[in-house]
Amino acid sequence: MTERKPEGVSFETWVEQQIARAAERGDFDGLAGAGHPLSRRDLEATAYDWAVAKARREGVDTAAMLPTGLALRRERDELPARVDRLPSEAEVRAVAEDYNARVEAFWRQPQESRWSPVPGLADVDALVSGWRRARPPVLPSPSPEVVEVRAHRRFERLVARFRRR
Repeated sequence: MTERKPEGVSFETWVEQQIARAAERGDFDGLAGAGHPLSRRDLEATAYDWAVAKARREGVDTAAMLPTGLALRRERDELPARVDRLPSEAEVRAVAEDYNARVEAFWRQPQESRWSPVPGLADVDALVSGWRRARPPVLPSPSPEVVEVRAHRRFERLVARFRRR
C-alpha cells in the first residue's frame, strides 16, 4: 500500500476505507476459512508462538532466537551431554573454560534490562568427574610374557588331564 493517509481523516476511518475498497475489488473473495470462526487454538496463540512455529517450519534453530543470557543458560545445561562425547579430559576442560570465558564476557556487558537472565559459570571439576564416571575403567593390558606363561600352564594342565585317563 503506497497511498498515504490524508490529513484530517482519522486513522480508523482511513483503515475502514481501505478495507471497503479491498472488499469491492474482491481481494477477500475465496480466502481459506472465509465465513468460519477462528479456531480456539488460533485465539490462544501469541506472537511468540507464531514466531516459533514459523521458525520450525522453515528449519531455523529456535535456540538461536534466545537472548544471550538464556542461550548461555541453555548451553550450560547441555554441557554434560556435550562433553561426554569428547575423547580426552583436556578437551572437556577446554570446552568448560571456553563457556566460562563467554559467561564472564557477558557479565561485563551492559544488560538490556534489569530482568535479563544472568547465567552462571560451569563447574569444570564436576564436568570432568562426570566425564570420568561415564568412561569405562581402563584396564592395564597384560604383558606378552604373562599371556605366554598362562597359555603354557593351561597347556600343561590339559596334557596332565589326558595322561590321567
